[in-house]
Amino acid sequence: MKTKNKPITIGDTKVNPGERVNVSLPVADLYTSTSLSMPVQVICGRQAGPVLFVSAAIHGDELNGVEIIRRLLKRKILRSIRGTLLAVPIVNVHGFLDQSRYLPDRRDLNRSFPGSSKGSIAARLANLFTKQILANADCGLDLHTGAINRSNFPQIRANLDDERTLEIANAFGAPVIINSNIRDGSLRGCASERGMPMLIYEAGEALRFDETCIRGGIRGILNVMRHIGMLPENKKPQRVKPIVARSTQWVRAGTSGIVTGKAKLGSTVQKGQRLATISDPLGDAEEGVISPCDGIVIGRSNLPLAHEGDALFNLSSFKDVPMAADVVETFASAHQEEPMDS
Repeated sequence: MKTKNKPITIGDTKVNPGERVNVSLPVADLYTSTSLSMPVQVICGRQAGPVLFVSAAIHGDELNGVEIIRRLLKRKILRSIRGTLLAVPIVNVHGFLDQSRYLPDRRDLNRSFPGSSKGSIAARLANLFTKQILANADCGLDLHTGAINRSNFPQIRANLDDERTLEIANAFGAPVIINSNIRDGSLRGCASERGMPMLIYEAGEALRFDETCIRGGIRGILNVMRHIGMLPENKKPQRVKPIVARSTQWVRAGTSGIVTGKAKLGSTVQKGQRLATISDPLGDAEEGVISPCDGIVIGRSNLPLAHEGDALFNLSSFKDVPMAADVVETFASAHQEEPMDS
């Protein structure tokens, strides 16, 4: 028997079953007296089901997630949604305008949850999201990229010790799943305290679009929505079976200089393999950057310059390197074309 969905209220707007409504949540104005608001699209299905939030640009310079949500909202399959989708493409509106990771007070929004209505601008924005989005949801997906001049290979970060979280992490279909510790003040930490399963999708670089990362993100969200019963099951089986990593480590520059011959993002490496070469500007001295383990390059600096101690490569260790290579290749080939609605 089909059960009718319930209305949902975001801000001052009530959205009834069968409605698709754009909501603007007021945030702190600019000092020019220009009003700002956090854009939210609410899709309230006719039939009952989970409430899922999908958010991006908590760090204002991380743009891939904004494009993922924009394209997701154009999918015709969302017309048959069960439950409710809360799509928030730009959480940190101030940072997005400034093309900055941070808010104007230089605080990191993802260290400010659950926030306060009387605190800093970061605390107030976190409080708004917590009360209006998090409090209304059953499950969440937060979209991120690497920092400026640093790229991340598509990966899911989550608390894999939680059974429900592990299930949706596998369903997403990213090539790599990392068991990631929860940080104080993060959105994921706030969700965890409420018993809510939540994933972080990390892919690409700040201030850049990456097509493979974007397509993988769209497909992953649709996969999760199918898994939790918001969309009809996909007749085509999922092609990517993720590999799970319980540990990661950064490989740092042993000396300062010019970095060349870098291992590619997503490449599989073996212990003792040279990842890059660091040399002085005259080319008289060279030093290799050596992999300490077997694994995959899941993050790397894109700068050709390094100071001693700079983080150059983030490696996720795996015992079965050939299997990991197959997963990476399958993911890449699966996202050469736009994901379908079916």
